Amino acid sequence: MTKKMWGGRFAGAAAASVEQYTQSMSFDRALYREDIAGSKAHAAMLGAAGIIGADEAEVICAGLDQVLAEIEAGTFVWKRELEDVHMNTERRLTEIVGPVGGKLHTARSRNDQVALDFRLHVAARLEVWGAELARLVEVLCTRAEEHAQTLLPGCTHLQPAQPVSLAQHLLAYATMFRRDFERLQDCLKRVRVSPLGAAALAGTTYPISPAQVAQAVGFPATFANSMDAVSDRDFALEALFCGSVVMMHLSRLCEELILWANPNFGYVRLPDAYSTGSSIMPQKKNPDVCELMRGKTGRVYGALTTLLTIMKGLPLTYNRDMQEDKEPFFDADKTVTSSVAIMADMLAALEFVPEAMRRALSRGFLNATELADYLAAKGLPFREAHHAAGAAVTLAESRGRGLEDLSLEDLRAFSPLVEQDVFAVLEFAAAVARRNLPGGTGPVSVAGQIKTLRAWLADIC
Repeated sequence: MTKKMWGGRFAGAAAASVEQYTQSMSFDRALYREDIAGSKAHAAMLGAAGIIGADEAEVICAGLDQVLAEIEAGTFVWKRELEDVHMNTERRLTEIVGPVGGKLHTARSRNDQVALDFRLHVAARLEVWGAELARLVEVLCTRAEEHAQTLLPGCTHLQPAQPVSLAQHLLAYATMFRRDFERLQDCLKRVRVSPLGAAALAGTTYPISPAQVAQAVGFPATFANSMDAVSDRDFALEALFCGSVVMMHLSRLCEELILWANPNFGYVRLPDAYSTGSSIMPQKKNPDVCELMRGKTGRVYGALTTLLTIMKGLPLTYNRDMQEDKEPFFDADKTVTSSVAIMADMLAALEFVPEAMRRALSRGFLNATELADYLAAKGLPFREAHHAAGAAVTLAESRGRGLEDLSLEDLRAFSPLVEQDVFAVLEFAAAVARRNLPGGTGPVSVAGQIKTLRAWLADIC
């Protein structure tokens, strides 16, 4: 039996079932880089503070480098009975450097050690999420530039509402994903807080320098309260919330692509690389990637709910329940990272069908608001103009025609203010072109949005 590093108090061994039930090595070994980086920073600080000898700190750091090399070479032997990544790396360190390895744990606890490791991991993964989001925004900008003149029905309640440019539609998602990026950056401010020095819960009597450790691992801040430091998982909760919002935005985009790929819309043609067929219906081309991404959103929501549930009843400070914090994040990280990357690749390859979008513009009376605005501009109160335009829609609908197909006499029956110039107003391209206020769908506004997003991308890269 391998003697536990904490086993001085115990005479008997844990049951085999308990060993298996309580171990975390099978999943927290993913934190080995962070664990070694944090340990090296801690050892260097102990040496600088004179708590251990400077030469001992160097020996420990060199030993930790060897442990890292063994893990990355695949020769490291992970032992389940050592419970977790921390005990596995420390035991191997001691085997390499001898008893001096036992000095590494001076002035720290696994409580602040694991909190630092997890924070380092979450911070690194949020950086990856941000990079993928920036690439997705860039792809959306590129596709928007290609389709600044492509028009399609804009919807509310999933019903045709007003004509918009495809560029404006794509830029709406670019704006969402930019917000997601900025949300991650704000979250990182609270992730990058070093808890090392809080020890088990009460701090330590050793003259350590938490700031030195924080600086060594690239964190700008240190903990404010030792009890909070070891029991805080808000940083992981906030990261999972950010990931959930990213997935929600992706799911909304997936829903639209699924609809648009349906031949009844026909706005897009799915690339073969991002669709599948049917086992029985040879004509089918299914948007399975979008459907799976829409479904996987629930996994990330579930991870957030899992951690919220873990934390909701915990008294201060550390409780073993918190061992369950990592697997939900690991799973969410895999889902978010792959989903954002695949969406960027799929959008870059997607074929839009402008002619199908143009045909759809003739259905649903998308220029009715133009008629109401036209009459209001002529001096008719808007509510009366709205009523007149609605009555004109009823007439056009009864004849199976569009507003633009009615005669001047037909339209004048609803208001004598209607003149020949109304037909230019009812053109869909003109309706879009008039909306050039900042943020609108007009071409000048769209060009400005793209310019702003590209400047932002240049600034963050």
